[in-house]
Amino acid sequence: MQIATFNINGVKARIGALTDWLTAARPDVALLQEIKSLDETFPREVFEDMGYRVETHGQKGFNGVAILSRLPLEDVVRGLPGDPQDEQARWIEATVIGTRAVRVCGLYLPNGNPAPGPKYDYKLAWMARLEARARDLLAAEEPALMAGDYNVIPQDEDAARPAAWAKDALALPQSRAAFRRVLNLGFTEAFRARVQGPGHYSFWDYQAGAWNRNDGIRIDHVLMTPQAADLMTDCRIEAEVRGGEKPSDHVPVWVTLDA
Repeated sequence: MQIATFNINGVKARIGALTDWLTAARPDVALLQEIKSLDETFPREVFEDMGYRVETHGQKGFNGVAILSRLPLEDVVRGLPGDPQDEQARWIEATVIGTRAVRVCGLYLPNGNPAPGPKYDYKLAWMARLEARARDLLAAEEPALMAGDYNVIPQDEDAARPAAWAKDALALPQSRAAFRRVLNLGFTEAFRARVQGPGHYSFWDYQAGAWNRNDGIRIDHVLMTPQAADLMTDCRIEAEVRGGEKPSDHVPVWVTLDA
């Protein structure tokens, strides 16, 4: 089972880039973030015609997450538990039925800037809810993963210029600590389980020639329960997608499971 997470930065603005990628890459499951579309205006027919089942949790002009799957989906849930007043569309999960069932959770974690401030408070509160959901996924003792744009630079080696991000919400100590608390519950960070060292990024800003200078950061992650980690055979960042026509500022991160 090949699963890719991809912050597409506007499904309508990137429809050409997204369909070209899906045609060439053919993931079994694509977890999309920042679709920036209401559910009723999401161009689902485009993807259904490509053989994908489409599930969305959308929001007008901002945020929004989706699951595209060639495999059957069951028990689709929209919204991260823990705050019924939260209207931001940042979480969707479902069970993918391959040779084994895998629970997949697609997420778009809040950016949090400017920090300090209410947006950063919301980020940290959201991460506390994420930790609670992570505990429940572990308790189920089944293959499950949480994948998406975490808006967290876990370590200095995950940025080409760490000093430039030192006071940013993506790299503040509280953000990194909240990310580590989830990992330390017993999750495996898929990419770092396969690849070590600096120079690996999943986001390059549109400004100041960041892509051409490889001035990137790694903020798109896949966290797996032990049962999913046991099934992983590969994880990679598809960096070359950033050099395509009218690209997102993010690129896909892939995980392959024996499922």
